[in-house]
Amino acid sequence: MEPAWRQTGKGRGRGRSGGGISEAPTLVSGLGATGASRASASAGSRGGNYKPGRSRGSSFLSVNNTTVVESKVAIPNELLSQKKFEEIKKANQAAAQKLVEEYNTSSSEDEDVDGKQGEILTSTFTTYTDQTGGDARELERTRQYVNEAFQAGAITCLICIASVKRNQAIWSCSGCFCIFHIPCIQKWAKDSIFLMSSPLTDDDFGKKDHSWPCPKCRYEYKQSETPTRYYCYCGKVEDPPLDPWLVPHSCGQVCDKEFKPPCGHRCLLLCHPGPCPPCPKMITVTCYCRKARPVPRRCSAKEWSCQQKCGRMLPCGQHKCENPCHAGNCLPCPRVSKQRCLCGRKMAERLCASPVWQCEQVCGKTLPCGNHTCEQVCHSGPCGDCPRSGSRVCPCGKSKYSLPCTEDVPTCGDTCDKVLECGLHRCTQRCHRGPCETCRQEVEKHCRCGKHTKRMPCHKEYLCESKCAKLRDCQRHQCKRKCCSGTCPPCDQSCGRTLGCRNHKCPSVCHRGNCYPCPETVEVKCNCGHSSLTVPCGRERTTKPPRCKELCSKLTTCHHPSREKHRCHFGHCPPCRQPCQRVIEKCGHFCPAPCHDEALVKQANLPHPAGPWEQPSEPEFIRVALPCPPCQVPIPTECFGKHEVTALPCHAAGQYSCKRPCGRLLSCGNHTCMRECHSVSSVDGVHNKQAGKECFQCEEGCVKPRPSGCTHLCMLPCHLRDCPPCPQMIRIKCHCKITTLYIECK
Repeated sequence: MEPAWRQTGKGRGRGRSGGGISEAPTLVSGLGATGASRASASAGSRGGNYKPGRSRGSSFLSVNNTTVVESKVAIPNELLSQKKFEEIKKANQAAAQKLVEEYNTSSSEDEDVDGKQGEILTSTFTTYTDQTGGDARELERTRQYVNEAFQAGAITCLICIASVKRNQAIWSCSGCFCIFHIPCIQKWAKDSIFLMSSPLTDDDFGKKDHSWPCPKCRYEYKQSETPTRYYCYCGKVEDPPLDPWLVPHSCGQVCDKEFKPPCGHRCLLLCHPGPCPPCPKMITVTCYCRKARPVPRRCSAKEWSCQQKCGRMLPCGQHKCENPCHAGNCLPCPRVSKQRCLCGRKMAERLCASPVWQCEQVCGKTLPCGNHTCEQVCHSGPCGDCPRSGSRVCPCGKSKYSLPCTEDVPTCGDTCDKVLECGLHRCTQRCHRGPCETCRQEVEKHCRCGKHTKRMPCHKEYLCESKCAKLRDCQRHQCKRKCCSGTCPPCDQSCGRTLGCRNHKCPSVCHRGNCYPCPETVEVKCNCGHSSLTVPCGRERTTKPPRCKELCSKLTTCHHPSREKHRCHFGHCPPCRQPCQRVIEKCGHFCPAPCHDEALVKQANLPHPAGPWEQPSEPEFIRVALPCPPCQVPIPTECFGKHEVTALPCHAAGQYSCKRPCGRLLSCGNHTCMRECHSVSSVDGVHNKQAGKECFQCEEGCVKPRPSGCTHLCMLPCHLRDCPPCPQMIRIKCHCKITTLYIECK
């Protein structure tokens, strides 16, 4: 059995041999006039060289120059094509109807989704609102995280810049509560630990527990805290099942996490994303200064001030705190008082909060030796012993002397022998006061990179002109430092690589591995700007704009003063479905058709692209204002002969032929006009049933009955009055049958 499309191609009469064919009457077996005309048209379209004969799928018989086409193949092919056309037509109509229904019912679907989401939110926050008496003002931040979990495309993994779906394993940061894919955060942690441990030597590698940061908030996690399993938000259930009546990735149990800062109570919400709300428990607590009576307050706002004076003694020991009841230690005393310096010579007005101060005078008191004075600046307590008293050594440190404080220690005359700044040689001068001179011995020095040697003074550093060709720690740029020792410094160039968002470049110093995700965020707005969605930079191209419930504010582009109300959208407004109602010039009626000022019309004769690389220069469909369709208002109209009145469309209204016989009485008065219904020019004073000059003339003979005894026909044409006497001559015999007479028949 061959497919239908192949069967319909058969029976096209490919003749085996060419030849002319003369026109002959065509008989189509089983077809009416319409079928016969189609068959003849089909035969004519194949060309004049067609010869009737037998072909695949159909049979032709030639009998007496008459072509007979058997109907057993022609009829099924035609019906099959018509059936296929009807099926495609119905499918297209159903698709169009479905699109219209989806467009019209989008608002109701949004309301259903919003209603279901509202029920889940209510069940999640029930235990909390029961404690607060229905007050949900503290839940706004948590509610925002839950709403983003419901909204498709709202949660984005900052590592792969892809949407987080309901059925994907996730991990939530405990610092910023940002959500990532489990494979993404595992790869991030592994790369971060590798980059932190790469500068270490082989001996230290793997011995230190390096931390890794959150990609968003840089909260530090230990290596042992790298996620390996998929848990719900509260961490109780591993691999939580997907439940359409719960918050995505939630286990549905009570969160039970400790509040931060810890207060001894635990979170009462069901397992949820984002931070826990403030503690809703009621406790009895007093104020900061503990002077007021304890009052019942919400645990999250248990600290309060009675606004009375604090009254606590300040650190200065002279005044009391005059600030209202406050938390923590009292502020430094703001008063000013006269206070002496440490040495007691000067008095000055200073803040009570800083009573200890020094003047700028040298002490100048006589030391116990009686020969020298104290050289310290203003100080408290005794000055101490003379620094020149007791046993002292010579400048080189080899000889000791016990001399009075008034005498200087002499040099010993031995070689100084102190190690010079170079660390290799010693001072060759005699014992001397002051620093040793610079080492001037000539030595053979290696340059810092170790490639060259040179004889030069010991105190000078030898740097060759060779540039280091090693790559720096970024593994992208060469060191290029002159005479590098091998430990190349970190790369100081800017990274400059394009981030995953494709909008910004990495501002960090050049580094190894992947760049951090772009920290910028972008608002995806609806067309009018009332609704917006904040997404990470780079996701604005693929994120679907939020659904806006505001009405479209675009001005009407058709002739109607106002549009049909519809929601905010991008692109062209939907076609106006209001009645046109323009006055049709020809008849003055109003156009009842739907508005056609912006009808989509397919352009004809567009150039075909040479290939898929060539983009079309013009759109396939354009918006064109179409003229009003022909007026269809029914107008009662009489036919030419006034036989009937029919309601015709206004654009086709006018006298017409009803195809009946005219029926007007001809001038003969005996017959009526048998011509098909036609227009008759009326004559004044003549009855409208009388024939006109457009009617047929009666050509019949007289059919009136003849007088008794006359057997001849009236020689006049059909007439209205009585027939004249018969002029025919008849032959009669007398009674005896002997004589014959010829007389007129009257």
